[in-house]
Amino acid sequence: MTNAAGLPTTGQEVIDLLHEVKDPEVPVIDVVELGIVRSAEVEGDRVLVKVTPTYSGCPATQVIEREIRGALERRGFKDITIKMVYNPPWTTDWIAADAREKLRAYGIAPPGPTSGGTELVSLGRPTRSVACPYCGSSNTTTESQFGSTACKSIHFCRACQQPFEHFKAI
Repeated sequence: MTNAAGLPTTGQEVIDLLHEVKDPEVPVIDVVELGIVRSAEVEGDRVLVKVTPTYSGCPATQVIEREIRGALERRGFKDITIKMVYNPPWTTDWIAADAREKLRAYGIAPPGPTSGGTELVSLGRPTRSVACPYCGSSNTTTESQFGSTACKSIHFCRACQQPFEHFKAI
C-alpha cells in the first residue's frame, strides 16, 4: 500500500523494499536476509530504519547505510534517518535460512548455530569441522582464521580439493 505521494506506508513495506540492498561483501544475500535490518517506521514522507552492524568495526557499514539511503530515496523518501543499534549485538543466528543456502551455493560455508549465550567469541580454531559448501564433506581443514573479511575464515576440503570461506558464527 502507498500513500498519496506513492510512498510505502508501513515499516514492513519499507523492509520489503530493502531486499534490493545487497551485502557489499557477499552480494548473493541482502541486508534483510543478513538480519541486520532491525525495524522500519514510516510517518508520511519520513522513514526511520534501525540497523545493527555485524560488528562495530565492519568496514561495510558505511556502504550499507549509503545503499539503504539510496534505495529509500529512489522510492521517494526525502527525510531518511538510519540509526545504528548495537544492543542486542547482531548474531549469525539472525541470518535467514534461505540466505544460508544462498551462501552455500555461492561457495561460502554458512555459520553454524551460536551457543546463544553471552560469552565472548573465541579467537581460537573452531572445535568442529566445517562442511564443504561444494561437496558437503566434513574432511576439511582450517587454513587461516581470517579470510577476505574478518567475519570469514579460509578452509580447504580434502575430499574435493577446493578452498572455501566459512562465515564465522558469532
